[in-house]
Amino acid sequence: MAGMPREPEAFAERVATLLRELHPGVKIQLSGPREILVNGRRLDLENVYRMVATEPTRGDEIVRHYLEQLFAEDAVNAVTMTLDFARPRIMPRIQPESIFNHLDRNMVAHVPFVNGTVIVFVTDLPQMTVSITTEQTLRWGLDIDEVERIARANLQHYTTELEVQFIESKEGGRAAIVSEQDGYDAARLLLDGLYERLAPQLGGDFLVATPARDMFIALSRDPREFVDRVGGRVSQDYRRLPYPITSDFFYVTRDGIAGTRPESQANGEAA
Repeated sequence: MAGMPREPEAFAERVATLLRELHPGVKIQLSGPREILVNGRRLDLENVYRMVATEPTRGDEIVRHYLEQLFAEDAVNAVTMTLDFARPRIMPRIQPESIFNHLDRNMVAHVPFVNGTVIVFVTDLPQMTVSITTEQTLRWGLDIDEVERIARANLQHYTTELEVQFIESKEGGRAAIVSEQDGYDAARLLLDGLYERLAPQLGGDFLVATPARDMFIALSRDPREFVDRVGGRVSQDYRRLPYPITSDFFYVTRDGIAGTRPESQANGEAA
């Protein structure tokens, strides 16, 4: 990684150095591979490390931009924003249950989903998105069901002109790709009318892969060779891309969305 060390510990040290340059007053402590403590709060560097890995020649630039956004004034002010301001900007995102390995589950506004994932909510600002906390929802007088309703409605309005690319596979299967690259590609799994939009092109019930935040691939359930080949690529993308979600397929039917992860595995992760 040009400009940034490849080794996790050295990478964290370099991030700490850059952060001290940008914000000399913060207290920084190295706490482990790919993580640092900033004023006593844990900063996970896994996503920015993967971002640099995808564009190594821009490593230093990517990290500086990441830190500038993370500690921008908008991010601080977002905590106190009014509901009137936030309401049209509340959006959903799908994230893995593993986020709670390092975050207090009770502090994050979220609802359970399938495949070992949860739906979290963010406020979409011009230069960044800021996670919504349970404290904010209480201050706004909203329960989590209402937050989800608002977020899904905003997502629906946000994607009225969604472009879908259909591809025929060499094995005979078919795939539909959404690639808006706006931070909500994977979240479009939550769109109302998704089944009606894609099922006629994919032969009825279909699978969806969201290995990372900016990826959405819907595909027919057959033939098996096609599904296995796509599954292999999805697993690779899940391991290498920033903001990973899951390597498992979602199963989309007229009645809703189910997981394909074995229940025992999902329960083990959630425990």
